Amino acid sequence: MSAQRRSWSGEQGIALILAMFMVLVVSLLGAALVSTGRTETLSSLNYKSLSQARYAAESGLHSAANYLIHTYVAPGMDAGDPIGAYNRTVSPVTYNGRPVVLSTTLANSNYPIEAKKIAFRDLSHGTLEMSTSHADYSATARLMSMKQFTDAYAGTLVTIQSWEITGSGNLDGAGDADVQVTAIIEKQTVPAFRYAAFSTYPGCSSLQFGGGGTTNSYDSTAALVGGVPVQASSGGNVGSNGNLSLNGNATINGTLSTPRAGVGGCTANNVTAETVAGQGTVTQGLVQLPQQITMPDPAVISPMPPTTSIDLKKTGGCPMGAGPYCSNSADGMTFTPTTSTTVVSLGNVNMNAGAIIHLNAGIYEWNSINAVGNAELVIDSGPVIFRIAGKGVDTPIDLAGGVITNTTYAPSKLQFVFAPDAADQAAITAETLSKDIKINGGAAASALIYAPKADGTLSGGADLYGAIIFRKVKDMGGTAVHYDRNLQNAALTSGNPTMTSFNWSSY
Repeated sequence: MSAQRRSWSGEQGIALILAMFMVLVVSLLGAALVSTGRTETLSSLNYKSLSQARYAAESGLHSAANYLIHTYVAPGMDAGDPIGAYNRTVSPVTYNGRPVVLSTTLANSNYPIEAKKIAFRDLSHGTLEMSTSHADYSATARLMSMKQFTDAYAGTLVTIQSWEITGSGNLDGAGDADVQVTAIIEKQTVPAFRYAAFSTYPGCSSLQFGGGGTTNSYDSTAALVGGVPVQASSGGNVGSNGNLSLNGNATINGTLSTPRAGVGGCTANNVTAETVAGQGTVTQGLVQLPQQITMPDPAVISPMPPTTSIDLKKTGGCPMGAGPYCSNSADGMTFTPTTSTTVVSLGNVNMNAGAIIHLNAGIYEWNSINAVGNAELVIDSGPVIFRIAGKGVDTPIDLAGGVITNTTYAPSKLQFVFAPDAADQAAITAETLSKDIKINGGAAASALIYAPKADGTLSGGADLYGAIIFRKVKDMGGTAVHYDRNLQNAALTSGNPTMTSFNWSSY
């Protein structure tokens, strides 16, 4: 039997082909991995570059915002930068027909005050150093709106603005990137008097109501009925950084706002929100604030008023030293400043028994005011803004023996601002100096009182239409405080700066 040989013809070299195919597949996989790795590396580098450039751009934005919020003085609040030079009826605001702009590049700025252009340039650019590179930043700010109003705390004109700020960041090197971030920085007007009574002291008996003392509300824009406002048994909210003490049948027809909690006995180590002795009540409950409310110190009077005494009497007319705006009138005198911003500067003013003092719109910067024997303060036109310094006087405002007559019942027509000098402010804060203010209620007593550095006492067992802010509030004589709800619109201050409309883009 002969052996048969199997033929492998046509199959020789298949192993080599398979090997080459496998090498190709592995090579393709390797190339894909290399490509993916390179893509991931470039993507990471790109993300890193964009992030670094964005941080730089945000640095430019925040540097510009920091200057505009903390250093820059707005037109109208700077004698060398009159607000009348700007067109505020358009947005953005213009100067000489062009938008008002501040820029890191000085040639691109359009602002009338050279020093402010230079200050913005110097403070709105810089460099962020990276591990292997650096990023430069710059900024441009465009004035979008601007308005001026009388600040209810300061009693003076203030200007608020909104700026559109664009920060630019540039990263040099292999992973170069350019990013811009844009945001609106603005201040809005907010109500200065949100409560019928507010006290800044954070401890016990910061607010005291007793003897039938009460709060409620009214609207000074509504028609009078029988010559007096229509009152509502709500809206008389009170607020404090500390404790409310209610005695007798005192009633708060509204809410109590405080960062404190709990009802009961109050001690230095356990300041409760409310302490009640008797039948007193807060009709609409407790609103717990997230933190204490800080009231700004009024601007120091400059120049300070004199400290000499001057007597305003029922007879004899205007005394020597009363100034050019004083004229004789029945049972006293009348002050008529030239404009509502004209300053009448006097020292320690004593309103003697029976004297009737008529006041017209103006700013009355007096060191102190004291009324006795039912001396009457009559508001003929407003706003009448008292800015009282109180230098060397324990009771800078003492109207407990006098009468306030403001028949409009619009409290913004008569404002009292206690504005001690810097030394007294520091001493009051350190509690080495104390100041007291005394106010007498009456049938037409309507006023705003802003004195966060003084303790306030209400007396007379009558009415006070408006709102009060003191360090401590004491109403143990049965005075009714009627909060004017229109103060939400009529007595304003500037709110804190806010950033809105934040966005970014890369190039």
